[in-house]
Formats: sequence, structure tokens, C-alpha cells
Amino acid sequence: MSANQPAQKPPPILVIGVGNLYRGDDAVGRIVAQGLKREATDCVNIIEKDCDGAALMECWEGADMVILIDAVHSGALPGTIHRLDAHVQPIPATYFHYSSHAFGVAEAVELSRTLNQLPPRFIIYGIEGKCFEPGGELTGEVTKAAQDVLEQIQNDISPYCSSRLQP
Repeated sequence: MSANQPAQKPPPILVIGVGNLYRGDDAVGRIVAQGLKREATDCVNIIEKDCDGAALMECWEGADMVILIDAVHSGALPGTIHRLDAHVQPIPATYFHYSSHAFGVAEAVELSRTLNQLPPRFIIYGIEGKCFEPGGELTGEVTKAAQDVLEQIQNDISPYCSSRLQP
């Protein structure tokens, strides 16, 4: 990049797939992120994390829109999809109590809210897990839900990506 060229601004949409690839259904957020990477456009930055909430807060700093996907355990049927808008409702910490993250998703979102640092749009997809045992694969219900969430996210981002392509 030459000195006369402005620094490129990162894409306005950040998708974060959270989870542990070695703990069964806990991997679902990362699996969805991997699926999105295969079809991503330049208006979306897709990352995978298995880290704690403080690192997540760092990731979404400056983003216009964040879509985060993670496994949850709320007592609903496995494969249930929870779509939460962080600007409309608090994020229940109990959903993420099976998380391997020390300072998890719910705490990071609520701290960002308290500090008035939530991105302008912040959507969380929680996919109800069934098995969080080490070494397991995604269960059938969660695999199906992962595909459904992937399609929902594509619908969520398509209006923003197509508008960037117009003059």
C-alpha cells in the first residue's frame, strides 16, 4: 500500500463462530463459521474462536454488525435455535453454562452493553446442544440446526452485502 492510499476499513459485518472442536456439540459455532467461509463475500469477516469473552470483546470492537454463533444448553430440545438480539434483550448466562470459556459469551455481551460498547447490530444464534463430551462429533439434531442457522445468517447478511455492490 502506498502512502497516498487510505488504510482499508475492515468489513462492516463480523461473524464469530465460537466453540471447542473437540467437545461434541460445543463445536457447532465453529462448524457454521467454516460453512460460511466457503461462501463468504468481501463484506463479511468470518472468524472462529475458542477463547474467552474478553478476547471476543476485542474481536467485535469497531464492527458495524456482529453475528455470533455458539452452542447453548437451556433445557430446550437439542437442535432448537435461539436467535437473540443483544440490543433488545439481555443474554441469559444460563444458556452458556456448559461453555468451556472462562468468561463467556453472555458475560462479554452484557459487559459490552454496560460499557456502551455493543456494535450497532448484534445477533446471537444459540444452538441447543445435546452432547458436550470430549471427542464427540455433532449430534444429528445439531447438525441439522447448524445448516438452518447457516441459511438464516446468509439471509441476515445478504441485504448488507448487496447494498455495498451498488454504486
